[in-house]
Amino acid sequence: MIRRRLGFGALLVVLFVAGWMFGWSRAQARDRYEKLDLFVDALSKVESYYVDPVDPQKLVTGAINGMMKRLDPFSNYLDAKSNEELTVQTQGQFGGLGIVVSVRDNWPTVISVLEGTPAASLGILPGDRIVEIEGKSTRGLAIDDVVSKLRGEDGTKVTIQVQGVDEDQARTVTVTRRVIHVKSIPYTNLFSGGVGYIRLSSFSATSGDELTDALNTLQSEGAKGIVLDLRGNPGGLLSEAVDVSERFLPKGAVVVQTRGRAPNSDQTFYAEETRPNLTQPIVVLVDEFTASAAEIVSGALQDHDRALVVGEPTFGKGSVQSLLNLPGTKAALKLTTAKYYTPSGRSIHKDAYNAKIGAESSDDEDDDAAPPADTTSYANKPKFKTDSGRIVYGGGGITPDVTIHPDTLSNPSLEIERRALLFQFANHYVASHPGLTLEQASSQALWPTFTAYLREQKFQVASDSLEMQKPYLDNAVHREIARRLGGDQAAFRVASEQDVMLQKAIDLVRRARAPRELLKLSMLH
Repeated sequence: MIRRRLGFGALLVVLFVAGWMFGWSRAQARDRYEKLDLFVDALSKVESYYVDPVDPQKLVTGAINGMMKRLDPFSNYLDAKSNEELTVQTQGQFGGLGIVVSVRDNWPTVISVLEGTPAASLGILPGDRIVEIEGKSTRGLAIDDVVSKLRGEDGTKVTIQVQGVDEDQARTVTVTRRVIHVKSIPYTNLFSGGVGYIRLSSFSATSGDELTDALNTLQSEGAKGIVLDLRGNPGGLLSEAVDVSERFLPKGAVVVQTRGRAPNSDQTFYAEETRPNLTQPIVVLVDEFTASAAEIVSGALQDHDRALVVGEPTFGKGSVQSLLNLPGTKAALKLTTAKYYTPSGRSIHKDAYNAKIGAESSDDEDDDAAPPADTTSYANKPKFKTDSGRIVYGGGGITPDVTIHPDTLSNPSLEIERRALLFQFANHYVASHPGLTLEQASSQALWPTFTAYLREQKFQVASDSLEMQKPYLDNAVHREIARRLGGDQAAFRVASEQDVMLQKAIDLVRRARAPRELLKLSMLH
C-alpha cells in the first residue's frame, strides 16, 4: 500500500513537471514568435514608407549579420559566394601574406607572422592592426571577410594599411601573395647542457609526426630536457593538438573537453595511443599570441604536471565553430557551438568580447565603450588543481606557472623593424660581399656599416638614441644576415642570445633532472 501511494505521488509530480515544462516551452515559443512578428512588421514598414526603394533581401541579410555581431568575432553569416569561397580555401591552395589574424577591439589584428613569408620581409609584426584593405576600412569586419580579402591567386598584389600598437598613423604596405608552405616545426636546436629546443610554429596534418622526428633527433644528440616553444602559435587542427599532446602524456590521459548546448557538443578527447613517454623535464614557452590548439597542448601538459608553462598569459581563443547550412539556400552560418576546457575544467576561451557586448541597450551601441575590468590578476581568477594538487588559474587563456615578459621593443628599434630596414640591409650587405660565410659574418663588426646604411636611407634618429639600443640592433643585424646566409634556424641561433624568455626556460631545464624537480623550481619564482 505504501509503495502504491508513493508511486501515485511520483506520477503526479512527473505529470506536474511535464505540464509545467510544456507550458514553459510554449511560452518560450510564443515569446520568440512575438519578436519575429515585431521584425516582420518593422521590415514591412521600411519597405512601404522608406523614402527610397529598398531591397528586402539586403535588409534581411543585414539583420542576420547584425545578429551574428551580437555573438562573438568568430560567428558570422556566409552568403552563397562567401560559403563557396570558404570551401575553396579549405580544400585547395591559395596565395597569402604569411600572417594569422584575429579580431581584437573590433579590428583585425596580426596574431603571428610566419617566418620566411612576404609579410615577414616587410616588417609586419604581431600586434599590428590591419586598418584598411585596398582602401576600405576593416573596422567591424568578420574574420572570414578579412581572410577572404587578404587571400588571392599566387603572384597577385594586395595593398593594406597597417598600424602598430604605438604608432599614431598607419603605414601603407603592398604585399605580393604567395602560396604558403610552412612546416609545423621549422627548426630545432640543442643548447649546451643538453637542452633540446623545438619551435612548433603552427598545427597542421603533419605536426605530430614532425614532433616525433624532432624528439628522436634531439634525444640521439643527447638532449636531457626539452623547451617546446609555442609563442606566436595561432593553433590549427584539434586532432593535431591531441596528437602532439599524446607525445608527452600516458595513454588514457584527458587532453581536452568540448562543451556546448548543441547535440553531441560535449566530448572528451583522450591520449589514445601508447607512445614513448618522455621522462625528461619539459618547459612550454607561451605568450599573448599563443592561441587555440597551442593553448590546448599547454593546458593539458600543465594540468597533468607534465610540463612547466613559462611566459605570458595566452590569447584565450578556445571556441569551436561549426558550419550550419541554411535550407533552401547556398548560404550558411559559421557559429560558435562549443568551448574548449582543459583536463582540470578550465575554460580556455576568454570571454572579454562577450562581456563587452552582452548587455542589451535600447540606444545605439557605443563602439568605443571601455573594455571589461582587468581579469589578468591572480586574485580575480578562479582556481583549479592539477593532478598533483598544484593550483592553476582559469578565467580564459593559459596562465603560466612562471610569468616572464619579453624586453619591450621601443623606438628607434621598433621603427627600424617595421620599415624592414634590417632585412634590406642584410640583402644589400650579402650581395656586396660575395662568398661571405656564416662564420665570417658572425665575427664581423657591422655596426658602423649599418649606421651608415641608415643615413643613406634617410632614416632620421638622434645618434645617442641609436647607441642606447646598440646591443639589440647589433644582434638584429647579425640575425638578418644569418637568415640570408643560413635560413631561419641560423637566424634563431643568433636571436636566442638576447631572448630573455628562452634563456629563462633553458636555465630552468638545465637545473632540473626530472619533471618533479622542474615543478619545484617554479615555486621559487
